[in-house]
Amino acid sequence: MRILKIFFLILVMYVFDYQQAFAQFGYFEDALRFSQFRSSGSARINGLGGAQMSLGGDISNIHMNPAGLGFFRRSEFSMTPTINNWITESNFLDQVQENRTSNFALPNIGVVIANPKGPLQSGAFRGGSFGISFNRSNYFNTDFGYFSDIEGDISIIDFFLQRSNGIPESQIQNAGLTGLAYETFLINPITVDQGGSPITNPTQYDSFVLGFPFQDETIITTGRTSQTTFSYGANFYNKLFVGAGVMFTAANFRRDRRYTEEFFNEPLITSTLTEFLEMTGGGVSLNFGAIYKPIDQVNIGFNFQSPTWYRFNEQYEAGMVNLFDNFFFEPENITLGREEARTDIVLGTFNLNTPLRVSGGATFFVGKHGFLTADVDFLDYSTARINSRDFNPSDDNLEIRRLYGQTVNYRFGGEFRKDIFRLRGGYGFYGDPFRTSDFDRSAQQFSGGAGVRFNKFYIDFSYSVMMFDQLYNSFPFIENGINIGPITEIRNTINSGSLTFGINF
Repeated sequence: MRILKIFFLILVMYVFDYQQAFAQFGYFEDALRFSQFRSSGSARINGLGGAQMSLGGDISNIHMNPAGLGFFRRSEFSMTPTINNWITESNFLDQVQENRTSNFALPNIGVVIANPKGPLQSGAFRGGSFGISFNRSNYFNTDFGYFSDIEGDISIIDFFLQRSNGIPESQIQNAGLTGLAYETFLINPITVDQGGSPITNPTQYDSFVLGFPFQDETIITTGRTSQTTFSYGANFYNKLFVGAGVMFTAANFRRDRRYTEEFFNEPLITSTLTEFLEMTGGGVSLNFGAIYKPIDQVNIGFNFQSPTWYRFNEQYEAGMVNLFDNFFFEPENITLGREEARTDIVLGTFNLNTPLRVSGGATFFVGKHGFLTADVDFLDYSTARINSRDFNPSDDNLEIRRLYGQTVNYRFGGEFRKDIFRLRGGYGFYGDPFRTSDFDRSAQQFSGGAGVRFNKFYIDFSYSVMMFDQLYNSFPFIENGINIGPITEIRNTINSGSLTFGINF
């Protein structure tokens, strides 16, 4: 079984290939999509820029560093509704198009059951807490595209011609999207040689469409990864806090794509390609952590997040519609008007192991006036692996090792306290996962927030802005080893507002 994988967030200029829709290749992009890490949690944590590895006593400890559960002296329940607004600014041939996608969700909800020991009880063990949470770790709801009123200098027909040469006509209908181009007369076999003799089962193709097109494209994606986590954290001497947890991750992703070329003074008026891809899967991972207090004013935290072991099912189909200006195609004695074709629905299954993550952090408390906290993460995206019985994943795993590399993320934030009021701010940086590139794909997050704490309940609010850039290649065309296919630069801005409601009991 064969399926094209196109990742809208991290798109590699020289590896996109429409024919991969039916080639056993392209899953390396899924490895990145489902491996990328963004720190998330309650509005308090979001307001601190996501820094939380050494900060105990927050509901987010359940899925981030379970050692922090050992700080709880009372049980707690909280939920965090969030509104996101994802803005994409696409630049194609110096033409800018802006798209906005809004999303309302409940990405974080959890409960902690605390069981601390009393102050008069002896022993090193000072009690612990058990926590259960649901947390959305990533989401893919976005819409981007471009509409050009400038003629491009290359057509998708050139791509199909490049991919078709060498494929016998008897087999080309099974050649994925290139087969659709053949079925709808976008490309046609060369049936006679230079001497005028007929060629049996030709392997070379050309097209009677010669001009350059106007191009436009729209890609709509939806989906998310969500974790249901069960964790326990223990307290020893009020100095050392250790914890462990197990995460069950659910993932889904859907992409609808429409690419169109429009011609003037050519037999072809428009050519439209549509694609649909849907993926669903689940995985499991383990989480271990520790927080140590060398002195009362300092916390030092450590966390180990195992790989997530995923299994995915997927469905893919594509269609092509070409509208000709009643063109008489002499080799087949036919007048062409609306010509269309579709692929079969293709199903597939594969396994993905994401990279492990090692994190550390420190928090410095300024008496009762607040604190400063910072985190750092290390990930090696080149260690992700694809496995499947439906196809040979060797080429994908080779691309993972070749394209992706090690990254260091860091986050820091601070909280100021005045009576029952809290004021917070933070910053996060997530490194570029590509090994070498002239284009910077790192992400930055700026955040702030406020809160109020009462004896039995609390309310926190945060607002954050995340910014990162992408490159998107509509289709590849390799000339002298260089991809000269059309490239779109995309600037992403995600605005998020979160409100946490919590009660203590």
